[in-house]
Amino acid sequence: MPPNDTPQPAAPSGRSTTPHNAVAADAGGDDDPLSCQKGGLTVRVVIDTPDTQPPLTGWLPEQVVAAMDAAGLAAGTLDLRVVDDAAMGQMHDVFHGDPSPTDVLTFDLRDVPEDTLEGDVALCVDEAARRAAERGHAVRDEVLLYAVHGLLHLLGEDDHTPADYARMHAREDALLTAIGVGPRFAVPTTSGSDGGEA
Repeated sequence: MPPNDTPQPAAPSGRSTTPHNAVAADAGGDDDPLSCQKGGLTVRVVIDTPDTQPPLTGWLPEQVVAAMDAAGLAAGTLDLRVVDDAAMGQMHDVFHGDPSPTDVLTFDLRDVPEDTLEGDVALCVDEAARRAAERGHAVRDEVLLYAVHGLLHLLGEDDHTPADYARMHAREDALLTAIGVGPRFAVPTTSGSDGGEA
């Protein structure tokens, strides 16, 4: 899989978008283990695959809200959808003409970047399982890494040049460290590869 495969596809109007039901999560109540709200920050998650072990449910939304807070956001909404290879391959094909699955697809739903953060992020649990096995950590940690990667794309980070790639992935690990998870990208892999992409 080529590196840096998380562009933000633009609709003809200039607004990046997806069919809202393709990625956007269903709103949950205050006690919903798949949503979290802290101040002006909201994260909602839909899991379209069997949950990981340890589970994403009751954990991923809180971690992503904490990462948003650590990134300096006071307000914003992220809708996350955890999918398998087949569903990710379909979305990747529709929006990028590539039917192979990828790790994360990020969609900016704002009319202009200055608007309050609003984005949809698709996260591939099958790719996360493969990478987590290489890196020697839990699948849910890899899914969280993908969510933070999508968040950083929405905040204007890019990873298309070697310098941008290094800076973006260092920022991912800095945010994950700030929320108490620790680095998950720049860690030695059990297979001896270079760490791949997120």
